[in-house]
Amino acid sequence: MTECKKFLSLVGRNTECYFKDKFTFFMSLITPLILLLLFVTFLRNVYIDSFKVALGTNNVEVNGRIIEGMAGAWLMSSILSVSSVTVAFCSNTIMIDDKIHSCINDFKVSPVKPITLSLAYYASNFFVTFIVMMVVMCIGHIYLAAVGWYITAGDFFMIIVDCICCILFGTLLAGIVESFVSTQGALSAVSTLVSSMYGFICGAYMPLSQFSEGLRNVLGLLPGTYGVGIMRNHYMNGYISALSEAGIPAEHLNGIRDSFDANLYEFGNQIPLGAMYGILLGSCAVLLAVYAVIVILKAKKLGR
Repeated sequence: MTECKKFLSLVGRNTECYFKDKFTFFMSLITPLILLLLFVTFLRNVYIDSFKVALGTNNVEVNGRIIEGMAGAWLMSSILSVSSVTVAFCSNTIMIDDKIHSCINDFKVSPVKPITLSLAYYASNFFVTFIVMMVVMCIGHIYLAAVGWYITAGDFFMIIVDCICCILFGTLLAGIVESFVSTQGALSAVSTLVSSMYGFICGAYMPLSQFSEGLRNVLGLLPGTYGVGIMRNHYMNGYISALSEAGIPAEHLNGIRDSFDANLYEFGNQIPLGAMYGILLGSCAVLLAVYAVIVILKAKKLGR
């Protein structure tokens, strides 16, 4: 069997093992769905009021569906950008389980190269995380369609692209960190730490505009911040355009983009959308190089 066939077989095996346990799949979904539920039941009016205050409509009548939809879209950009990373850490359980149950030792004495094995774990994690994110996206978009859908076909396509970029970043980061994890307790600790902290340090749960300038500049050095930024742009573009057509002045619309992180600034300079992609994908390239070094060193250690 060629290495390519071995690779595909391992990816299929890892993915099947993950989805065979329905509880594990449910647990991957539960965090983003809880965030969506909390928004709908408790935080919806808070977000809507925040957008109304930021608008400063000056007696211009605005369709309530635009405001409600924009609040929901802002939340969806937060959920997808954060969960693309946090779910990647949780869904990498097959690699850890193989270590715990010593299945990894069977692979090490088989004709499968360590590089092929490591790449199969990564590819499976990417595929699993992508499926989970698409399920979350579908549920969130059903809600947006109910309250106010102003997302264009072009932005919808770019949202999927943004999600793939964030998943690429999340799975690479998870692959590097969890390559050093070999117990269920350590996996739980790492997953809990990432889930509780990541959303805050990348500005997903609270806009960076609410932080002090020094803290904003520090957090602006983190690539995850730009994953949130690109998602914000494509989720909010249609709603901003609808508000513009409703007669909201351009300065108020730009204020909304500034206040809710569609516009990002670093040391007083606005970061263009293209630069956000460049920073995020450049970080992915660095993480890929680090992951490759780890895989190669492990292969050399085994003398293969």
